[in-house]
Amino acid sequence: MPTGVALRDARAQLFAAAERVLMRDGVRGLTSRAVTDEAGVSKGVLHRHFAHFDDFVAELVRDRIARLEAEIDALTEAAGSATVVSHLAEALTRIFTPVNLGLVGIMMARDDLRSLLRATTPYGIPILTEAGTGLAAYLDAERRVGRVTADADVRTLALTLIGTGHLLFAGELGALPDSSAVREIVEAITVGAEPGIRP
Repeated sequence: MPTGVALRDARAQLFAAAERVLMRDGVRGLTSRAVTDEAGVSKGVLHRHFAHFDDFVAELVRDRIARLEAEIDALTEAAGSATVVSHLAEALTRIFTPVNLGLVGIMMARDDLRSLLRATTPYGIPILTEAGTGLAAYLDAERRVGRVTADADVRTLALTLIGTGHLLFAGELGALPDSSAVREIVEAITVGAEPGIRP
């Protein structure tokens, strides 16, 4: 591997390499050697920027959370446009990308990694916790403009969407669901929460 190569943004390059490894080789393939090989740098580059590999993965998770929160903030600002179902279906597709699913799988299997993330995600599973909070905020924005009923429990709706979405996207067949399947799930969960649409 090359040494002494100046990287413009080593963290971003290593994060992008880790995402490619996850997409190609899955959770089991994500190792420090695989990441540095994919990035085309020496293993020492990773250890100059991160205390250890779990620290690297924790920072990658935080980076993904920041991106996801920005996307859901944009969704919240769009409350009142398009339809609630279409917004939620798009949000679930953005939340449950193959990379995010892989990182959730890693965190569920590694207590030490979850402990490192407790400073920024004190409860629940990072990525899923923030996604649930974001969806609740979006649904609350839709409630304020009258597109979700006043008595809707937006937090429970958001958690139900996250839990069901996780099961749907991490399905047994190993393939991501098509848009119609995602929309069908969203419609089933939100049917009682939209004015004039009751089960």
